[in-house]
Amino acid sequence: MARSKESFNKKAKEQKRLKQRKDKQEKMEERKLNTKKGTRLEDMLAYVDENGNITDTAPDPKQKKVFKAEDIKISIPPGNIRETTRTGRLQFFNQEKGFGFITDNLSHDRVFLHSSNLNIPVEINDILTYDVQAGERGLMAINVSKQDS
Repeated sequence: MARSKESFNKKAKEQKRLKQRKDKQEKMEERKLNTKKGTRLEDMLAYVDENGNITDTAPDPKQKKVFKAEDIKISIPPGNIRETTRTGRLQFFNQEKGFGFITDNLSHDRVFLHSSNLNIPVEINDILTYDVQAGERGLMAINVSKQDS
């Protein structure tokens, strides 16, 4: 008697494949039934209200505000403007290593000073004028000069 060429494992794989095909077909039919074909454009639109929230209701045209382009000002707020030239007192300077720190007169921040940004000899407690630049580790003084006493 001849053995069957179809083993248990082959039958299980075939049943699994047929089940997946059936599930896929059912999902497709369900999606077709749930689609809303023929919905109106107005139903699909979304609006943004005055607070920036998304709504499905259109804004009231009576409450529309009109702005002139000339009235719009693009600038830095007055409190955020920083002066580029500052003054401060030299608190520490190491001649051998070529660096030091200036304490700013207004903000009392410590600003790093490197000898490459100096063109005059300086001593501790000298009053200096300088510009500030962002360095790798913080503020850095550039264009340094002594202030006339």
